[in-house]
Amino acid sequence: MLQKMNANRRMRLAVLLPTVALLIPLVSTAAPDEQSARTLRVLTYNIHHGEGTDQKLDLERIARVIKAARPDLVALQEVDQYTRRTGGVDQAARLGQLTGLHAAFGKAMDYQGGAYGLAVLSRWPLVEHNTHPLPADPGSEPRAVLATRVSPGGSGPEITLLVTHFDHRSDPTQRMKQSARLRELFGAAGSKQLMILAGDLNARPESPVLKELLATTWTDSADGQQFGTIPAGIPRSRIDYILYRPGNRWRVIETRALEEAIASDHRPVLAVLELEP
Repeated sequence: MLQKMNANRRMRLAVLLPTVALLIPLVSTAAPDEQSARTLRVLTYNIHHGEGTDQKLDLERIARVIKAARPDLVALQEVDQYTRRTGGVDQAARLGQLTGLHAAFGKAMDYQGGAYGLAVLSRWPLVEHNTHPLPADPGSEPRAVLATRVSPGGSGPEITLLVTHFDHRSDPTQRMKQSARLRELFGAAGSKQLMILAGDLNARPESPVLKELLATTWTDSADGQQFGTIPAGIPRSRIDYILYRPGNRWRVIETRALEEAIASDHRPVLAVLELEP
């Protein structure tokens, strides 16, 4: 009897094993870093030096917003470094610590005993980072672009992330000059280098500066979408962007403004981009 029961058990296992094998999902042979390097989560955020719409200075709150988006690359504007108004904190370095990301700061100007400008946070170590001044009228707020290079996964194709914050005045003259300087620094038509341009451009999608940027091979990751980024409470205008090039090397999975109305006076924008072979 025992031998018969064992034989029946073996028969049932022989029937079940092929079925179980069919239920096991196929596992990609690509290494995790290679898979993640093909999809980038890019966040741009004007953090208003960590001061929210409730007038509270709370850098930890900014860090929570960033972490919740699970970004690979982050472009930050209005960042303080060692200024009196923010308690002498190196905000880029502190946000790097709070989020577990690599950080770099780019100074646009001296301010209150320290500096004020731009920052990058990256899941991968930064290969290089440089800050370039942009044209500005005498007496107006200095502007800059922070250029960083990363190699996703350590072996993926190198990507250049440009972070900037254009002039805020209603006259677009300075923004047009700043856009032209970007073209001089980083090329335009025909460039095959993988690049992302992110930041507060202080210009709406229909503005001359956006039309000029898109005419020089940049592509808007939110092309055709209608959403606002300012004011944070009830956004009415989009002035924060994530652009990319070459257009034929990236596929946009999604782009959206995040539902965050208090941490800063801008809403952050997240773009998920897939790198084509």
